[in-house]
Amino acid sequence: MAHPRPLDVLTWHVHGNYLWYLSHAPVRWFVPTLPGSPPGYGGRGSTFPFPDNVVDVPAEAVADLRLDAVVHQSRATWTVDRFRYLSEEQRRLPTVYLEHDPPLASPTDTLHTIHRAEDGAVVVHVTSFNRLMWDTGSAPTAVIEHGVVVPPVEATLERARGLVVVNDLGTRGRRLGADVVEEVRRRVPIDVVGLRSERVGGLGEIPPPELAAFMSNYRFFFHPARFTSLGLAVCEAMAIGVPVVGLATTELVTVIDDGRSGFIHTDVDRLVGDMERLLAEPALARAVGRAGQDTARRRFGIERFAAQWAALLAGLVAGSAAPVPAGR
Repeated sequence: MAHPRPLDVLTWHVHGNYLWYLSHAPVRWFVPTLPGSPPGYGGRGSTFPFPDNVVDVPAEAVADLRLDAVVHQSRATWTVDRFRYLSEEQRRLPTVYLEHDPPLASPTDTLHTIHRAEDGAVVVHVTSFNRLMWDTGSAPTAVIEHGVVVPPVEATLERARGLVVVNDLGTRGRRLGADVVEEVRRRVPIDVVGLRSERVGGLGEIPPPELAAFMSNYRFFFHPARFTSLGLAVCEAMAIGVPVVGLATTELVTVIDDGRSGFIHTDVDRLVGDMERLLAEPALARAVGRAGQDTARRRFGIERFAAQWAALLAGLVAGSAAPVPAGR
């Protein structure tokens, strides 16, 4: 019997790390390009070592593609760009709206762009918390938690400092915990990296493929966000054995077992005390890091992630009435 061909799916390069992990699904991903690489239209780019199943296509040629499904990752492509670049037939294909974030306007009363069954798309959330908070009305939903590739890096934890990884911390303010970082930095040695982190006294951006090796030397990883999605950097830090300290908010409370696989709390003073213990007791940091590593490898395995995406897309293309993949 002939081996079935991989599905051909259109998506956009919105979050490079996520697309890199998505490329591990046995699917051929077409990503559109435009001159000047405006947001979403940078194609493969040069930052990540994408495999051959990620294929650049000029946006003007998208309508000529023979596709099986479409995965949107932003409101702009759903409300504007699909009418500009997709054919009428492509707009009728099985469609996913991949929602990366929790609702920002109101945590509990924000109506999602996709909120009716007749919208014709399945909303896929990256955390159960995000699905809980969004109002998606009658639209079908699914949750596919992050999957990460564990790099050949083991944490040494030799640098007695903490590390924060947040892009644009200076402009994203209280939601991402800019004020919390400033308070903690007055009491505990912490470095900040990420896009434009120099503006808040940080070290600048670390290229994503180099981040795991960079953070492996730090004694702990600090996640200061009050309200956000579960950052891939958190999963990656845990996967290499760096202890995570964070605010006990959003999905992180389901990931970290406080005091065993990391430290979480809503009391910043208590978290500072946990940081001071990690700095003073390298053996404790190693033990907590190993427990977090076990959690990450069970929960955020790339094989599970890739299989769930493949199953969801195959089910939609086959006309499945129940597109929600099985658990973690």
